[in-house]
Amino acid sequence: MKPLRVLIIGGGIGGLALGQALLAGGVDVQIHERNQSADDWLQGYRINIHPHGARALHDCLPTPLWQAFLATSVTPPGGISFRTERLRELMTIDRDAMTGGSDDPADGQYGVSRIVLRRLLLTGLDHVIHYGSVFDHYTVGDDGVTAHFTDGTTATGDILVGADGANSRVCAQYLPGAARVDTEAAAVAGRLPLTPATRAWLPEALTAGMMMLMPPSGRRTLFTSAFAGREQMAKAVQDGELAAAGVDIDTDLLLDGLEDYVLWGMIAHHEDFPAGLSEMDGVERRAVCTEMARGWDPVLARMIAESHPENVEMLRLKHSTLLKPWPSTTVTVLGDAVHNMPPVGGLGANAALLDAAALAEELLRGSDPVAAVAAYEKRMRDHGYAALRESVTNTRRAITPNVVSRRMGRVFFRGMKMMSRLRRRSGGSAAPADRRSPQESPAR
Repeated sequence: MKPLRVLIIGGGIGGLALGQALLAGGVDVQIHERNQSADDWLQGYRINIHPHGARALHDCLPTPLWQAFLATSVTPPGGISFRTERLRELMTIDRDAMTGGSDDPADGQYGVSRIVLRRLLLTGLDHVIHYGSVFDHYTVGDDGVTAHFTDGTTATGDILVGADGANSRVCAQYLPGAARVDTEAAAVAGRLPLTPATRAWLPEALTAGMMMLMPPSGRRTLFTSAFAGREQMAKAVQDGELAAAGVDIDTDLLLDGLEDYVLWGMIAHHEDFPAGLSEMDGVERRAVCTEMARGWDPVLARMIAESHPENVEMLRLKHSTLLKPWPSTTVTVLGDAVHNMPPVGGLGANAALLDAAALAEELLRGSDPVAAVAAYEKRMRDHGYAALRESVTNTRRAITPNVVSRRMGRVFFRGMKMMSRLRRRSGGSAAPADRRSPQESPAR
């Protein structure tokens, strides 16, 4: 029997993780990426890989690459802390609570360089990835699914997977009802370098992990996440751990562009940002956010004011439309292509990794391809849509103008903090998170 032929459109985190898993399983994989080379990806903020995302990544990667991932990824010590605008602690979810107390690295939480993660995922895929391959549309015939590219070339496989991001052309053809819609929120993000000078005045809450800050009034929330991993990365390079895993990466370039920093994001109702924010430069955006932090703990305004202006970016937060189940075919989608979500909570990359692991598992069972896609899409809707709902709910809470709701949130967190202390003494477990659903739409 001929091996299953799978075309993956898009070489982001989800598409590459899927490619690694399928290639290891003997599948004929071809990845088509619109960028001209791997070097086009040397940009972007670092991301947090949560335990479910780590487990999925572990399942997709060969052992040497998983070990290289562990060697180059930081284990944040602080979990996530919820605080007032004066930095008074309301509640902290520590690492043990986030990982379930597991000692297995595959259940861990990690701060990851996007650049390094993509390089790891590209390792061993040189012969199956095609750069400068811009997808236009697909057709289905007796010989399979054919992808048509803007340069006139084509590629045919048994399965076509759209892993081409938030503005997916594959999804636009396959599930036209899954269009992205605006939330009422926008965000400005920046980063402050973590140096001996900045560490001297930054409190530990801002340098040890993640923090969510919601003031008692106003339609805004501040999120921060510390990424400190250059020393660990340098040691991994020095010890030859990347080379041992076969990772093809310019380590000098990598270390030159890698700095420790605190990422911050000001999330607010889009009407509370000045008109023309998207056209402003980094200095102007930084000044807007510094003013929005007026009256908070002075260290927060200073953190924003001293951030690199060239890294201060603005985005309008959107999310994909949730669809009712649709008839499965030999085409499917994963990650942002089908459940793009606001970055509030950092669930997007983790959901894409879960998709990749689930789709690989179903395709490698050896069943009928359409049945495999159907099983995957059910799983994807379960976990991907749950993450989308949670992100949308988090975004709504972040910008709510309801003073009572905000103050009750503080009471809730203080209560949870007290209950957490009691649980630790009694050996009890935490309650499940509340999830509310945006409206769902039919697939066709």
